[in-house]
Amino acid sequence: MKHQNLDTMKTIPASEMPLNNDGSIYHLHLQPEQLAPNIILVGDPGRVPLVSGFFDSIEHKVQNRELVTHTGMLNGKRITAMSSGMGTDNIDIVLNELDALANVDLKTRTPKAERQSLNIIRVGTSGSFQPDYEVDTFCASEYGLGLDGLLNYYSVPDQMFEHDMERALDAHLKLPMGFAKPYVVRCSATLLNKVAFDMQKGITATAPGFFAPQGRELRLPLAYPQQNDLLQSFAFKGNKVTNMEMETSALYGLGRALGHRCLTVCVLVANRCTRKFSEDYHPHMERLVETVVNRLTA
Repeated sequence: MKHQNLDTMKTIPASEMPLNNDGSIYHLHLQPEQLAPNIILVGDPGRVPLVSGFFDSIEHKVQNRELVTHTGMLNGKRITAMSSGMGTDNIDIVLNELDALANVDLKTRTPKAERQSLNIIRVGTSGSFQPDYEVDTFCASEYGLGLDGLLNYYSVPDQMFEHDMERALDAHLKLPMGFAKPYVVRCSATLLNKVAFDMQKGITATAPGFFAPQGRELRLPLAYPQQNDLLQSFAFKGNKVTNMEMETSALYGLGRALGHRCLTVCVLVANRCTRKFSEDYHPHMERLVETVVNRLTA
């Protein structure tokens, strides 16, 4: 993939980066000063108050549709809790607008000369693909495996992809023609070591939907029913596909391309191998949130 030099971008037209009447970025409804450099990203807007409940103070609260943002202070550092909704399409909106808030002068519509790298940690839920990764435990996504195709639409640095793993996946999965070509991007090693050093780790597969893309069959039959078995049996240099969800690959791909540090940590609420589902994952989610926000701002 060719890579456009971000430093040579000209003025961004209003049609390409819409703003609201108050000058805030269109979907997030945020002004640059309302965003902290440390961001906790959750899918559920109802989970934002859980995250900000651990803050020492809250400066801003903003909501637009499913996008809720609370920014405040914890341990002497500014921190933002934000909901993205579900799916890589929402991550596409949120990551681009977060980057614009940090790295574009919204008044002149031109990229800033000095670029800011954000710390973005997604805290969510996912289903385990390995029998020994039990429900209610924490799993950090060392790699994001994209089955979604989002990165195909961007001109991004070729070296950010894990090409050896991608080739092994291609040979192992043998996806039918017409399926998106899988891509693999590694998380931020800095955030992994700072926040998730004692958690289970692995490859997180990101699907473009919840049902058939994740191997669930209701009334419509699956076009590729062997997908999950092949993902479960895949291994590359000791790394296995440990879980599946709907956001991580887009977060890692866009985040890496834009120069941000990204990590996903999840509570495993289901095990697709043993067919178990958590009896009540909420206390485990609360413990994970508390762990992440305190380690991030330590």
